[in-house]
Amino acid sequence: MHPHMLRHACGFYLASIGHDTRAIQAYLGHKNIQHTIRYTELSPDCFQNFWLD
Repeated sequence: MHPHMLRHACGFYLASIGHDTRAIQAYLGHKNIQHTIRYTELSPDCFQNFWLD
């Protein structure tokens, strides 16, 4: 494990709990949004309880 893996884990976590992509971009210090978008890929559980309130 190295520090950059923790950075990736943080990005994926923030995206998974619904934080705005632009906010994650600013937090991680990415100049290009394309570097942040990869954290917003759908997780396997994303549709679990999709239709429940």
